[in-house]
This record gives sequence, C-alpha cells and structure tokens, in this order.
Amino acid sequence: MQIKSSHSHLNGEECMLVHYQDLWTDIRAVIASVDAEACRVGDFIEKDGQGKRMISPEEINRRFIDGFKSRGWRQQRAAFRVTRSENPPRGVNGAFENERNHEIEKTGHETIRPYNRTGFVKGRVAVELQFDDCAFTPRELFAGHLGSYVSDMIDVGVEILPVKELGREMSSGVPCYERDLPDVFRQGRGVPAVPLVLIGIAP
Repeated sequence: MQIKSSHSHLNGEECMLVHYQDLWTDIRAVIASVDAEACRVGDFIEKDGQGKRMISPEEINRRFIDGFKSRGWRQQRAAFRVTRSENPPRGVNGAFENERNHEIEKTGHETIRPYNRTGFVKGRVAVELQFDDCAFTPRELFAGHLGSYVSDMIDVGVEILPVKELGREMSSGVPCYERDLPDVFRQGRGVPAVPLVLIGIAP
C-alpha cells in the first residue's frame, strides 16, 4: 500500500515530523508492508455477470494489526466515570480518579464506568484503522481521539482510511477518505480540538 493523500488537522503531521519522527516512520512502514493483492480472498459477482476476486477489508485489517503489533504498538483502553447529571463531573474534573469517584458518589448520583478503546498507541500517538463499518469513522474522528487527547494520553491521532480507488476494489461497504475529509472541513478549524493526521491509502 502507499499513501495517496493526507490531511493535517491542527498541525498533526507537523507535530509527528518534529516530535515523533520515529513513530511516523513506523506508520509509513506498516502501510508500505501491506500487499493489497494478497488480500484478494473472496469472489464477488458483478452486475455484468463477470466474476471478480475482491479485496477483503478483514484481511487488510488483519495485516495492519500484525504490522503494528510487530513494531510495539498496543491497544489502549481508558475507563472513566459518568452520571446522568452533568454537574458532578464538571465539579471534579481536576481531581485524581479515586478522589473524583468519591466526590461524585457523595452527591448521591449513580455512576457508571464506560471506556474508550484506541486501535493502537505507542508513545503519545494513537492510530485508528478504518476498513470496515463507515459508521465508526465519525465517532473516532470527533470523539475517540479527542477523549484520549483531553485525558492527556496522546498528543496526535492518526486515521488510516482507503481512498475511493481502493474502496471500489473491496468486497463490502467501507469508509472513504474523500467522503470523511469534508466532515472535518465543515466543522471549522478548531473542531475536533485534537491534532490529527488523516491518511488515504491505495495499492
């Protein structure tokens, strides 16, 4: 695979090049290591009746996962406390977790403990792979990376997506770099409030 297009939001790419050049090299090496042709594992019959072997999103995903794991990238899970009311969390945002939980419980509000799971993290950089359900991409762009950023777990988030050229060759509906990039533009310069790099790839 190769990078066909990229977009730097809030100087995400510049931050990678200055502060995390080794991790940027890692990401580019993993992308280059994935052979799209080797991911053609299923048959798909087109409308004209001609059979065509398509690229499997699951197989691409598996190869990326293997590539990142082999270079020391790991999944990260961050738990936090929420309640039905906005007031207790607002009042204790600066507290440490045990202190924060105690303060929330003193208000009488029931707390639950959801979590954010990040695709891969190494150092202060998070990478998300978007090769399956397009419904998840906006969540990662506007909530997932932001949650890790405001929790002081990362400095930059990276989204790897197929460009349309690759999407046409894949066996199921997938996200698309060209479709998701305008979502970032439409929100304005400061949203999401986290440095990001969007990467569009194809063979």
